[in-house]
Amino acid sequence: MFDKWVVRLLLLCGRFFSPLYSAAMRIRGALYSTGIFATTRLPLPVVSVGNLTLGGTGKTPMVIYLARLLARHGVRVGIVSRGYGGQNRQPVALVSDGQRVLLAPAEAGDEPVLLARELPGVPVLISRARANGGRYLAQQGFAGTVILDDGFQHLALARDLDLVLFASGVPVWRDWVFPGGMLREPPSALRRADCCVITGACGRDAEDDVPLRRWLGRHCPGLPVFMGQYLPVALYDQAQRRVALSELAGVPLFAFCGIANPQAFQRTLAGRFLIKGWEIFADHHPFSDADMEVLVRRAAAAGCAALITTEKDYVKVQSLRFSLPIWVLAVELRLEEGFDRFVLKKLQVDLAT
Repeated sequence: MFDKWVVRLLLLCGRFFSPLYSAAMRIRGALYSTGIFATTRLPLPVVSVGNLTLGGTGKTPMVIYLARLLARHGVRVGIVSRGYGGQNRQPVALVSDGQRVLLAPAEAGDEPVLLARELPGVPVLISRARANGGRYLAQQGFAGTVILDDGFQHLALARDLDLVLFASGVPVWRDWVFPGGMLREPPSALRRADCCVITGACGRDAEDDVPLRRWLGRHCPGLPVFMGQYLPVALYDQAQRRVALSELAGVPLFAFCGIANPQAFQRTLAGRFLIKGWEIFADHHPFSDADMEVLVRRAAAAGCAALITTEKDYVKVQSLRFSLPIWVLAVELRLEEGFDRFVLKKLQVDLAT
């Protein structure tokens, strides 16, 4: 409760500065759109997956979904990420050549490593100037299409398809831009988007998403809006042994995560597993052996038989020491009918392949 009041107070104070930040972002967008700031166009199609809001919206699952969708239709894909949280400062660093994972989470960031592990055959690299990464993929012949992870605000690179993700139930309709609210840019930035996707939704008529859909309809009338939901599909352990969700039914578990939207993980676990305790860390938290010791002690005190976490967190903790079993929940993003066709048509991919 204290943390919520602190956040509310900070947002309230930040509203004095929101108009300044909003104006700065409008000016920046105008400088790019008029050509005063240069925009690089690659010789390959570019798909951007990004946010208008702060916090987690499911960009990593969406990137995985798109890479698999395009691969099924014969399109060679490469992924460029900023590598947030990683210590590597090279202009371009290869996380995966499509065959091997070459960098650890501490170097590349947790999300690029997760993408590399989930997408065998797909090269993944990190580059703060995403145009450099895209050019590298093109020059090396690694890919026929580039997926840009967290790219909506990265206006220095032109894109052929711009997807903007919103987390289900997030109250963006208050229109406050950072630091007084959740928006990274003013709502007018949605004019750059080709479609919006509401992730974590339970259905097109879900009550929590009615205000969000109205807000989107007001600010970007006519822009396609698709709904997506996360479905847990399996569990796996340290030995990569995959089991059905029912394997852990009734087993007391201690859950932890360090992601931007922990509520989504909590909702996914609720009703499916016997969760006896929780620990929520900051997004991109650099887990240590000491963290794991604390988690194991808390889990043991709660009578838990094992820990459970997200795939994104597991890439950072799997090399640490822990004396309890740890289970990883594998989830997949499922999009409503029509989304695949929209993407393929926009990228001029032959639907018959």
